[in-house]
Amino acid sequence: MKEALRYGFILAMICVVASGLLGGMNSLTRPKIIAQVQGEEQVALREVMPEGQHFEPIKKGKDIIYYKVNNKDGKFIGVAFEASGKGYSSVIDTLVGMTQDGSIAAIKILNQNETPGLGARIAESSFTGRFTNKNIQGLTDIQAITGATISSKAVINLVQEKAKEIQALIKNEK
Repeated sequence: MKEALRYGFILAMICVVASGLLGGMNSLTRPKIIAQVQGEEQVALREVMPEGQHFEPIKKGKDIIYYKVNNKDGKFIGVAFEASGKGYSSVIDTLVGMTQDGSIAAIKILNQNETPGLGARIAESSFTGRFTNKNIQGLTDIQAITGATISSKAVINLVQEKAKEIQALIKNEK
């Protein structure tokens, strides 16, 4: 009995030390991780709105609803926003750039775990390029990927729904 308690105490001490080291490492690396995520976010924003120079986050509470995009002259040219929804086998996260008139500038798939070789093709430029210069009303005309209909239709629907929602929010924006 004494031996079991001793082993239990030793195991508990190992767990406490390991937890402390893990917590300390997390606090040391957190600023670098945050900086890396913000840098990746800026790159992605510039990909979907290449003319944009200033991306101002518009928030509701702590959540970012969309980014107001201004050009180098400070003129409002559109918005960038994230749209997420269920695909065939995972949640698909996209970043969308949209001009004031409701035309899609570009989309970028941020995260997806669709079927490799089929559904994963939604991240390829051959599919995402189909959205460029399309009005949000005309997104239903975009051709789905053969063999990945559910995934590609999911992207089309989630972009269209979120774009309509955001367009209603920015209709008076100048």
